[in-house]
Amino acid sequence: MAIEGPLKELGIHDVFQLLDLSRKTGKLTVTSKVRHNRGSVYFNEGSIVYAEIESNPHLLGSLLVRKGRITHADLQRARDTQVKGDKRRLGEILVDLGVITDRELEQQVQAQVEEVVFELVGWQEGYFSFEEGGSAKPPADALVSIPTSSLLMEGARRIDEWSRIERRIAHLGVIPGFAPQPEGEHEEYLDFLPPEWEVLTAVDSNRDVKEIAQVLGRSEFDVAKTLFGLEATGILTLREPVAERELPDVSKKELAPEIIEQAEEQLRLGNRENARELMDEARSAHPHEAVVHLILGKIELADKRVEKAEEYLRRALRIEPMLADAHRLLGDTLAMAGRYSEAVEWWQRWLTLSEHAEQEEREVERVKEALRTVEKLDLLMENSGG
Repeated sequence: MAIEGPLKELGIHDVFQLLDLSRKTGKLTVTSKVRHNRGSVYFNEGSIVYAEIESNPHLLGSLLVRKGRITHADLQRARDTQVKGDKRRLGEILVDLGVITDRELEQQVQAQVEEVVFELVGWQEGYFSFEEGGSAKPPADALVSIPTSSLLMEGARRIDEWSRIERRIAHLGVIPGFAPQPEGEHEEYLDFLPPEWEVLTAVDSNRDVKEIAQVLGRSEFDVAKTLFGLEATGILTLREPVAERELPDVSKKELAPEIIEQAEEQLRLGNRENARELMDEARSAHPHEAVVHLILGKIELADKRVEKAEEYLRRALRIEPMLADAHRLLGDTLAMAGRYSEAVEWWQRWLTLSEHAEQEEREVERVKEALRTVEKLDLLMENSGG
């Protein structure tokens, strides 16, 4: 039985309820052209057993490293096992290696599933399609079974709370920074909760809400809620990314592929100023084209201007989160800045985003060698005795 249609006719909340009440087994796919995103939710007799979304940057391995459950060395051992032909999921291999327990894996998978569902229930536009039956099987590490009704209740509560948060944080591109302290006033000592301290450590006046959530491996909702509270107490201020928001769409014409090709050719020839001039013009006409910011980031990286390179590459990823080359180049940029643990995360994302073309094999080997080098550095630091 196929169930499909636009969300403007049957809301996503109603779709979930229908599949729950009729105890369906199969795969629900929700696509939004407006968001350039697609999510998949797997059901077993009405319960949710797995969910994934294309824009979700939180890879299981990176999240476990970030939360201190495993080390970079543990993650690399598991990935090497996959490279050697092991077809099992990363989580299964980590459990077999003894670095995490089945329970820890289950908790992490459940958290990921919940966050995907919570994001999808907030969509009001798009198209849904449900494929029923055993042909739409979930991944092998679908270890959970969550009552759909409980997730819908929590999702509805979050939507209500978002409406309050959005009075101050209208979108995930808002950038928090530390509020200036008035001179001459008596210093107050505030008692922050651990989640608040964690968010404060990630605030640098450059990262937006979405990027902070990525860095911390926490949900966008939790981070926005924490920032909302910190702003209300006067600890943080919130600002719009003015440079991006004020750029007008001065051209209705599509970005000509020849412009990108010319800039790439000038960059290969070492004529970086010529390449930069071409892309600055392209950026003025097409400020929301991810590839424009990608090439600008590549140019700045070639000039070893890491801060500008990072800025352009992160902007490209905000526009198009699945832009593979931006993940690799951002990893290179962060490594050049000495931020190796962050570089590792972006390199690993690039390696797992998709199969690479034959001409990229040299880059694949270079990145893998870089990952091995960082792993050796981590081991040396661990064995240094402090």
